[in-house]
Amino acid sequence: MLNEKKKIYFTNLLNKQLNELLQKEKDAPVSTVVSVSGQAPDFTDQATFESDMDLNLHMKERDNKLIFKIKEALERIENGTYGICEVCGEKISESRLKARPVTTVCITCKQNQETQEKLRGI
Repeated sequence: MLNEKKKIYFTNLLNKQLNELLQKEKDAPVSTVVSVSGQAPDFTDQATFESDMDLNLHMKERDNKLIFKIKEALERIENGTYGICEVCGEKISESRLKARPVTTVCITCKQNQETQEKLRGI
């Protein structure tokens, strides 16, 4: 459970990240990225353009997922579950929360998940 000072700190941190992502979306929405197409003069230029488009769409998708995770983290702060590992129920270290404010698992559980993924070849 976070004290009031830490709640304010993480709320401000998450809101700052959220506002930056929303501003980024406002400055260059997906519709703008997609609509700037056209026929490139040659196949190489067309391939480069399509590769850039794919990368931009991938980045937009990643940003949208992060926006969702930030909103979930803000909800967890409100309902008092922020900073509690959803796997083991232990407190997530403050240093981990500062490094990855949207995290839902402690470092031990994350390491266990990664080990299991390696064993399964994911």
